[in-house]
Formats: sequence, structure tokens, C-alpha cells
Amino acid sequence: MLGYGLDPTIIIVIPALLLSMWAQSRVSSTFNEYSRIQARSNVTADGVARMLLTLYGMGNMPINHVSGSLTDHYDPRNRTLNLSDSVYNSRSIASIGVAAHEVGHAIQHSEAYSPLIFRNSIVPAVNLASSASIPLFMIGLIMGSMTLVNIGIILFTGTLVFHLVTLPVEINASSRALKLLEQTHTLDSQELAGAKKVLTAAAWTYIAAALMSVLQLVRLLMIRNSRRR
Repeated sequence: MLGYGLDPTIIIVIPALLLSMWAQSRVSSTFNEYSRIQARSNVTADGVARMLLTLYGMGNMPINHVSGSLTDHYDPRNRTLNLSDSVYNSRSIASIGVAAHEVGHAIQHSEAYSPLIFRNSIVPAVNLASSASIPLFMIGLIMGSMTLVNIGIILFTGTLVFHLVTLPVEINASSRALKLLEQTHTLDSQELAGAKKVLTAAAWTYIAAALMSVLQLVRLLMIRNSRRR
């Protein structure tokens, strides 16, 4: 079974769980630290986003204020930049770094950055696969159907592919963000170091998610193989 505490293979995913907990804690603490430090340029995060978008000919892109903390994202479906309560209109180093990161995604989209385009193209299929993979796997185990078990594993592999392709997308967006902030003199060298720490901390959450998918796949394969004996 896949239930926690019932299956000894659960130990396989513990490293990823620990890394995920550490990464989430690191993101929160690093963002909070640099959200208390205002950039010397005295510009707001949404203002920086507008400036950077304008540099790339996207000055008319909507920049929306969305609720929540660190719910910032670029929406490729309607080409909008969405900044959270903790980022929008903030003058902190952390907020400016996050806003620039989302602009990085917008630039990726405008330049047809292949990993982003691929990731966007598989989202519908991955959403369906991720919701069906474990139920099919479980049903296969209960019914003794290796066909359903294997289908569940194959579908879960789609989730792994999504997480793996997300890594270069996020790292590239952060790299673009830091270069733009330096080139436009929005942040000085010391402030850039702080923004880099924030974005690096965020990157670890994606690394943790990818590791979790890898280890979960290994776990599913081990459970399947044990049922074949």
C-alpha cells in the first residue's frame, strides 16, 4: 500500500521531504530578511517590473495585484504579470528580485525560450496524468492488474518530466532577472547579492520537488516489482 506508516518504502522519499521542509523554511526566512531592507533606488517592485517589460517592448502588459504571499507568477495564457501582496508596491530588495524574476518568465515567453514553451505545452496533459496516476496505480494493486499499475507509473513519469523541465526554466528566469537589475542599476552590488540569495532559496523548492518526483517514481517501481514476486 502507499499509505504513510503502512509501507516501508516510504523511507525512500524522506530525504526529499526533509529537503522540501528546509527549502520552504529557507525561502520564508530569506525573503523576510530582505523584505525588511529597502533598495536605495527607492523604486517599487511593480515599477521595476513595468520598466523592465518596457525595455523588452512589453510595456502594455498588465501587472496585476494578487492576494497572498509569494503567489507571484507570470501567466502565459493571457500574458499577465501577477505580483502578490508582499511584493506589489514594495520597495524591498526581496520584492524587486521576485518581480524581476517574473519579468524573466515574460521575456522567456516573448523569445520562445524552448524549455518554457515545452513546459507550457505539457501542462494540460500533466495535470490529467498527475490526478490519475496514483489512483490507477492503487486500483491496479488492489485488482492485481499489472497493466493498470504500469499505466499509473507511466502517467506519473509525466509529472517527473514536468518538474525536471521546470528547473532550467526557473534558473534561467532568475539569471535574467539578476542581469537586468544589474544592467539597469536598479540594485547595487550589495543589494544584488541579497536578491540572488532570495532567488537561490526559491530555486531549492523546485529542486526539492524534482527530487520528490524522482524518489516517488523509484518507490512506485519498487512496490510494483515486489508484487511480481
